[in-house]
Amino acid sequence: MWLNRRKFLATSGCASLLSLLGCSTNNRISTRQDGPEDWEKGIADLEKRLPQLMAELRVPGVSVAIIKDAKIAWRKGFGVRNQRTAVSVDHDTVFEAQSMSKPVFAYRVMKLCEQGVLDLDTPLTKYTQDIFLKGDPRLELITARRVLSHTTGFPNWRAKEDPLSIKFTPGTQWSYSGEGYYYLQSVITRLVGHTDSKRCGTYELGYRVCASDFGDYMIANLLNPFGMTSSGYVWNEAIDKKLASAHDKNGQPVQRRKSTEIDVARYGSAGSLLTTATDYGKFLIEVMDPKPPDAYRLNDASRKEMLLPQVTVSNSPIPASWALGWQIWHLDREIVAHGGDDTGFHSEAAFSIPRKSGFVILTNGDNGADLIMNRLLRDLVDHFV
Repeated sequence: MWLNRRKFLATSGCASLLSLLGCSTNNRISTRQDGPEDWEKGIADLEKRLPQLMAELRVPGVSVAIIKDAKIAWRKGFGVRNQRTAVSVDHDTVFEAQSMSKPVFAYRVMKLCEQGVLDLDTPLTKYTQDIFLKGDPRLELITARRVLSHTTGFPNWRAKEDPLSIKFTPGTQWSYSGEGYYYLQSVITRLVGHTDSKRCGTYELGYRVCASDFGDYMIANLLNPFGMTSSGYVWNEAIDKKLASAHDKNGQPVQRRKSTEIDVARYGSAGSLLTTATDYGKFLIEVMDPKPPDAYRLNDASRKEMLLPQVTVSNSPIPASWALGWQIWHLDREIVAHGGDDTGFHSEAAFSIPRKSGFVILTNGDNGADLIMNRLLRDLVDHFV
């Protein structure tokens, strides 16, 4: 069984991922070399090993981008977008990024805070008349900072066995929550966006959500300015021509819902980003080696605040914390990372700001998490981060 990334951050013991990261008494990675020969060897090993792992694990398609000196130094597609059509994965192939959507949203939130649209530490209840959760005064303690650092106390997503509630005093513990991101997204939409009350749908436990312009807003205010022109949120024919299909554990295509503006109103900030490895690499570069601040790019103070650890992840088998939109691994060097998981799609991105290096890997198979977390992660970190 592959190691779930949230279990990695929330359970104790040297499980498989940590052994790959060099689990020891001092939790250090020590195999990294900085010479060009080591980097080239890492690329050669990846090109050889990845197709073998894909065949073994029945992962049809993978796209990788490697960043070196704050530039995309190498990228390659492996396998196919869809097992039935056999169209090859290339640089333009779009994957569902799932939770890797969260850092992208967090970046824009930080810019809105910088612009004075909202404040990181003002209760979100001050910005909206909608009451997200009735009957719990602790809702007044939930701020943008606590959403972005996963310290709201909300569950990941409401469900019959886990209805929406606040499980602890906000700000006192870490607990991963997509609901928190949705709450903040709904507030921001009220502040800078629009909703269409005539186009609505129901989601978990009959929760009603109406279409919004969140996708268009993110395209105009982050994706396009950062050159992420192959990315988006709402399904359309142009994206469909380049979109990889999801596959099950046997490598067979599975049907995925085509995201609508209503779906993106519910899941956009937490998991609706559609992107390429190259485009997401461009985003990482903006974080690790930013261009001068402007209407879209953060100033230095905001960027540093976003990457500042906010909460220690308790019981983690390695030193780990959460910043604003990012997870931080405290190894022999700080590694900034985030991944994504859902049926048929698994992904990971990680980078080092001092080294200005990192990687993005996107997969379209349900065993993609095993491939990334249990088979490749150490090599990717050792050679490229």
